[in-house]
Amino acid sequence: MASKLLLLVVFVFDLIAFALAVAAEQRRAKAHIAQDATQSYCVYDSDIATGFGVGSFLLLMASQVLIMVASRCLCCGRALRPRGSRAWSICLFITCWVTFFIAEVCLLAGSVRNAYHTKYRTYMIQTPPSCEILRKGVFGAGAAFVIFTGIVSELYYVAYSKSNEDQLPYARDTGVRMGNL
Repeated sequence: MASKLLLLVVFVFDLIAFALAVAAEQRRAKAHIAQDATQSYCVYDSDIATGFGVGSFLLLMASQVLIMVASRCLCCGRALRPRGSRAWSICLFITCWVTFFIAEVCLLAGSVRNAYHTKYRTYMIQTPPSCEILRKGVFGAGAAFVIFTGIVSELYYVAYSKSNEDQLPYARDTGVRMGNL
């Protein structure tokens, strides 16, 4: 049977990771152009979205590590019994890793790009500088894939646990018979 404590901890980690990703989307860096007497330059507001994105990244990674350690990453340990839940386990395992990878890439790329502030200065007031900022929706996509990863990883663990329970020893005779001919 699937560990309810593990499922609860993974759910809480995924929920917090989702909340941090949504907060990062709401608080991503914005820029405006400021002017001196002779030059124009970019001014960025707070950089808290980078911290939120990294926090979401780490919590999602911890959630994935917990699930994979508990299930021995599907490839270590005893073989699963051949039935429907084994097929679901394999399918959900692959889907889990794909959605995890997409979520981590979105969160990491968003955090790195949000932390990058251009230092353009122009000495002509007529041509404003290019203030590069993170595109809207990068952390939002990461948040969506955090939810997908959370759902699929928990379904994977339940299917794995169902497939792994009641392992019966091999019932057939495995010895080599030596007898009279």
